[in-house]
Amino acid sequence: MIKIAISGKGGVGKTTLSGTLARLFARNGRDVLAIDADPSMNLASALGIKTTPKPLTEYKELIDERAGGPAGVFKLNPKVDDIVEKFGVIGPDNVKLLVLGTVERGGSGCMCPASSFLKALMRHVILKINSVVILDMEAGIEHLGRGTTKGIDYMIIVVEPGARSIDTAGRIAELGRQIGINKFGVVINKAGDEGREIEEKLALFDLPVIGMIPFDSYLVKADLANVSPIEGNSAAILAITGIFEKLTSKME
Repeated sequence: MIKIAISGKGGVGKTTLSGTLARLFARNGRDVLAIDADPSMNLASALGIKTTPKPLTEYKELIDERAGGPAGVFKLNPKVDDIVEKFGVIGPDNVKLLVLGTVERGGSGCMCPASSFLKALMRHVILKINSVVILDMEAGIEHLGRGTTKGIDYMIIVVEPGARSIDTAGRIAELGRQIGINKFGVVINKAGDEGREIEEKLALFDLPVIGMIPFDSYLVKADLANVSPIEGNSAAILAITGIFEKLTSKME
């Protein structure tokens, strides 16, 4: 089953795309695991789950039991093969959601039980779970620096009109290639007449555009109403459906 990471600069629409793709894969008869790896933790709403589940990082006792050790020593390979079953929440269309939460970091980073636990869980999910996995990643490129997406099959980078968003896409692709990701696709969100110009700039980073989502006020209304975007038949959802069809064709 395909493992897809969805990344990009903050606020570009990663979560809307992640949630909608997860629902579409499920409606296509696939077993789907959606992982919220973004500290903002909004994927539940995009999936149509009214209450965000408790993040895994808040289960302190579990993490200490699985990944901790005496005198501050932590386990590099804690037991995680039961986490999806125990803590995954079933949402509409039987999509299973897992919310990772955030790890408090001090100084140059964190090597602690929580960090060890989440890295082991990500490795297990990416390499051993026989499901379509959709990862809604944190904004920017920090997660790639930590290597938590190593082993995914396909990375979608969401961009919006603007130089910073395009430059971030280029840096994400560069770091992704360094950890062995070689399949990328870009989705241009809030696309207008500048879509072709953006596509040409992305080509400089060898990044193909797999879809364009027009600006759609329905998405704003759905967010305000805490409604999953897929429940409406809008121009943006139709565009995401086209992206989904391209992805499924790659799986066949």
